Parts: sequence; structure tokens; C-alpha cells
Amino acid sequence: MPRDPLIGLVGKPSSGKSTTLNSLTDASSKVGNFPFTTIDPQRAIGYLQIECACQRFNVSDKCKPNYGGCVEGRRSVPIELLDVAGLVPGAHQGRGLGNKFLDDLRHADALIHVVDVSGTTDAEGKATRGYDPSQDIEWLRSEIVRWVLGNLMQKWGSIKRRHMAVKATAVDTLQAQFSGYGGTNAIVARCLDRMGLKEPLEEWSDETVEKVVEAFIAEKFPTVFALNKIDHPDADKNISKIAKMQDPQTIVLCSAISEVFLRRLAKQGYIKYVEGSEFLDTREDLIEMGDPDGGGLKEMDEKLTQRVENLKDMVLYRFGSTGVVQCLSRAAELLGLVPVFPVRNISTFSSGSGTAVFRDCVLVGKNTTVGDVARKVMGDVPISYIEGVGGTRVSEDEIVEVGKHDVLSFKPGR
Repeated sequence: MPRDPLIGLVGKPSSGKSTTLNSLTDASSKVGNFPFTTIDPQRAIGYLQIECACQRFNVSDKCKPNYGGCVEGRRSVPIELLDVAGLVPGAHQGRGLGNKFLDDLRHADALIHVVDVSGTTDAEGKATRGYDPSQDIEWLRSEIVRWVLGNLMQKWGSIKRRHMAVKATAVDTLQAQFSGYGGTNAIVARCLDRMGLKEPLEEWSDETVEKVVEAFIAEKFPTVFALNKIDHPDADKNISKIAKMQDPQTIVLCSAISEVFLRRLAKQGYIKYVEGSEFLDTREDLIEMGDPDGGGLKEMDEKLTQRVENLKDMVLYRFGSTGVVQCLSRAAELLGLVPVFPVRNISTFSSGSGTAVFRDCVLVGKNTTVGDVARKVMGDVPISYIEGVGGTRVSEDEIVEVGKHDVLSFKPGR
């Protein structure tokens, strides 16, 4: 049964990781109970913004999710986050909370690495000026590789002997070693295929083994680099340098503290703001647009008004958003997550006797089959058949994709 995806947040002290986590978990759509049975102290619930199926079928006015929320077809889907603490150089040797950091990390499906792009904190999070934050990206990756590589090389001799004795494939041998880090046969196979190795495993050099570990880490932990504190004067030059070193699809520019500030003002009734949006409205804005009551918003004093205007200029208008919501969206893209909407009645899209539609939404990985979704949603309940949009029968072997086999009705029976 496919498990729920887990996104890990990593970052050195003072990088803004805690602020980013708070902004991701403090969505206004947080309502009701959570769909996860237990939440560890290091875990939290974030909200992934997706386009809801209700918009596709023009029933947004009836959409009432059991978890999260949906506003005009913009749905907030709960997703589990893991706050990975203890990131300092030397973590693989046990420095800081190194052992715990690396042990927690292995549970994640993808990472959001919060990087202080202002350059005002050094490698250990201490205040400084002129620090090169691109180093943080390199040593995080290095710490993980050295951790896995160190564990592997300690027993590499016996691994090779057993590999030859049982005549195993390289995939099977490596999967047995990488399973503790969440490695599967599919992940290992993709790594080896990408590398195109021709030598048998028993002839691999130490350099080759290290390259295999690096490829495994890249495959197992797709990473979004959240370049935080973008409104700092020194951020631009650091962003430019990192952009030349990393895939642009893995970079998100963000200001976590701005997102937290805007959400707090919205809760206090000073502004109208949708999480992750480029725009916000004040009382004065709404009055100018023809609402004499200003949307019922409170009037801001001159100091607060100036802070909001500065934030608009320095962050929203310049970068298009605070970037925090986009961090989670980008991580979901790297994982290829697909939202699937299980319904009881495929004609009305309801899940019971009421008129509310698309009450539930589950996130599954790419290449997930309809049968996998059935087992995730229904557990061990026998399924007689599965219906898709229009009442058509859908095979369990079909792959779910956005807009294709992503609205399903499971009919129990034998």
C-alpha cells in the first residue's frame, strides 16, 4: 500500500527553517482533524496548493473538503512535513545532532533545503557578513554522501564476497544495503541505468562506489533549494552564483518571515491575503475598488502601512510572491505527486447522502496505478470494480495522471 509522501525540511541554524516550517503549517485552510493517525513531535502538517477537480467540472460552489480547504478551485491538501534538526558540518561524524539528523532524514521522500541567501550567517548559523551560502548546499550533500558511503565501505569487502557467492545482481545487492535509507529496487535500478556502469560490482573501484552513492542520494532525496531572506541587500549576488550552479527547476526564491507577517496581518483583520499570492488588499484598496466598508478590514496606522508597502515593493512585486507556498509545490513536482479524488458517486462526485463534492483527495507518486490507489483508500476491502468519470470501468493497471483516472469510485464486493 503506498504510504503518504513525506517532505523533509533541512537547514542550518538561523537559516529561517523554523520560520519556513511555521509559514507552511499555518495556513488559513487548516480545519478539522488531520488524515494522519499519529504526528511525531518532529512532524507537522503543511498544505500543498493544487487545482481542485471541482474547477474542472464547474462545481466549485459545492466543494467542501474533509481536510484542508478549497477556495474557488484552489485546494489546500494536507501533506506531512518532517522538521530535520541538527544540521551542522561534520554531522556524519556525529557533530551537533548529527546522528539524529541523518537518521530522521532517511524517512523523507524529498527535501526542502532552506538556505540563508543573505550571507549573514556562517556554516554553523553564527552571525557574520559576506558568507558564501553556496557552500551550505555543497556540504549538506557531502554530509549525506559521506554518511552513506562510510557505512557502506565499512563492510564493502564482505558485501562483494556475498554478492559473488550468491550470484546476485548489482541492483539486488545495493538495494539490500540502501534499504535502510529508503532505497527500493526501482530507485537503485534507475541510478545504475543512468550511470551506465559496465564493470561487475566486484570490480568497482572506491571512486565508482562513491559515484554510485552520489547517484543514489540524488535519486532518493530530490531537493528544492529555498533561497531564503531574498529581501536582504546582499542576496542578489548570492542568488546569481547559486543559480549558475544548480538546476533552475530546483530553486525557489523566498522570504519566510514576510509570509508569516502577511498571514498574521490577515488573521488580525488588517489585510486580505491568500497564501502564496502576489497581491494583497488593505481596507483602503477595497474602498477604492468600490467597497465602502473596505471589506470589514481594520484601518492600519502609518507605521504598519509603511511596512506593508515596503514588503510589497521588496518582495511581492519584485519576486511575484513570498515563495514559501511555491517551495512545497516545487517539491511535489520533483516527486511527481498526483492528486486523486476518490468519490462514492461518480455522477455527482459526492461521498455520501449530501450535496458536497470532492470531499477527499489523496496524493500519490508518479506511475501509481489505479489498483494502488484502491488499496491506499480502501485498505483490504475487496473491490468488485472501479468507475471513472462518466461511469466507465477502469482497470486496476491503469496509471493515474492529472486529468486522467484521477477521479475514481471504488465499488466494494467480490
